[in-house]
Amino acid sequence: MDTEYDLIVIGAGSTGENVADRAVQGGLKVVIVEDELVGGECSYWACMPSKALLRSGEALRAAEAVPGAAEAVTGDLDVAAVLKRRDAFTSSWDDTSQVGWLEGAGIDLVRGRGRITAVREVTVLDTDGQERVLRARHAVAVCTGSEATIPDIPGLRDAAPWTSRDATSVKEIPDSLVIIGGGVVGVEMATAFTDLGARVTIISRGRLLETMETIVGDAVVDRLRDRGVQVMLDTRTTSVTRGPAGVTVETDTGETVQATEVLAATGRRARTDDLGLAVVGLTDGDWLEVDDTMRVKGIDWLYGVGDVNHRVLLTHQGKYQARAAGDVIASRAHGTPVDDAPWGIHVATADHDCVPQVVFSDPEAASVGQTSDVAQQAGIRVRVVDTPLGGVAGAALLMDGYEGTARMVVDEDRGVVVGMTFVGPSVSDLLHAATVAVVGEVHLDRLWHAVPSYPTVNEVWLRLLEAYGRPQPTP
Repeated sequence: MDTEYDLIVIGAGSTGENVADRAVQGGLKVVIVEDELVGGECSYWACMPSKALLRSGEALRAAEAVPGAAEAVTGDLDVAAVLKRRDAFTSSWDDTSQVGWLEGAGIDLVRGRGRITAVREVTVLDTDGQERVLRARHAVAVCTGSEATIPDIPGLRDAAPWTSRDATSVKEIPDSLVIIGGGVVGVEMATAFTDLGARVTIISRGRLLETMETIVGDAVVDRLRDRGVQVMLDTRTTSVTRGPAGVTVETDTGETVQATEVLAATGRRARTDDLGLAVVGLTDGDWLEVDDTMRVKGIDWLYGVGDVNHRVLLTHQGKYQARAAGDVIASRAHGTPVDDAPWGIHVATADHDCVPQVVFSDPEAASVGQTSDVAQQAGIRVRVVDTPLGGVAGAALLMDGYEGTARMVVDEDRGVVVGMTFVGPSVSDLLHAATVAVVGEVHLDRLWHAVPSYPTVNEVWLRLLEAYGRPQPTP
């Protein structure tokens, strides 16, 4: 194999794959370096296995809520079948097909741990202890992602806690699970393991899903409790001890929780340890600070794309960044014009205030743009409009007793939607229309002419506009 390339990509997750692919399409010679599985976190330990674990329970609940289908439900989930389906989505943690994709895309692969050892130079240590030096004519892109953190709670590390990787790759469902953390991972795993028959406790230092509108956390708490989950809010874990029968978790409220396993779901850190960042004046272990073209600030040949730059820790945003980065690296290599103005093809402008996200909880939550609090803190004159989803004909047809809420956050001075949040069954289906409205800054007067199909849940857009108020004719 060659040792000199136009671009070296460190990390073959979905972000790294997309950077490499776009650069190859732009005419560059590219190599990608990976020390684990090609496909990365999303394919094997995050998005795909977690959603596979969650989908069966969601489908069962949906059937149980529709008369005619409900009568056909004769039992609980088949746990072995759920795990088998999850394994299918991870290819049983075999990356052969992903490696084949790289080959088909014209991207070289070097297995091993890559470290930056000089300007535009990466040294790879393979599993046999052999070193190989790669040099880049134009750029190096760091796409190593993030990893779960273990909080500094007395006894927790010694108790051998699960991280998100352990939870999504589980082979046997424990009788009971205590989850420390009330974010997306904590909430989704509480939902999944409850579906799969475990007795679940979730301990959160604040409310659940704090970065989203309060209507989301409130709805999820109510539903989890209805399903038998012990939800402890505004509670700190003070110690964890593992004994022969499992773990004992102590809290600052004086409550004690006993469980078979404990999952630490309190945050993530950059996977930049031992990356050689000191060579470029940075610190291993730190997040990479980048501009909107994903170029590391102050270093004209180094890029940080995806989770590693800490802009938005979501797979779809990492892939969005990757498309911009791969294209701009190719443009700079060829000396062609760079479109780096806001909303240009070489920038990730949407990372700032237009990020869509789905939480596959029960009920599901979907949001895009700014929450009402964030918008107000940014100095926007905000109006918040809420409407129940259950009153929409499409929701009533979807299932009996449908409950949910839609929230629209309007910039009153510009007359555009800057944030949308939905919470309720299957609300992810509503999200992309909201994303288009926010990204496109579609004026409310024009949204009245975007007619929602009847009878679908999308009719909620009409209800939101009616609650906001009809446009007045121009004098």
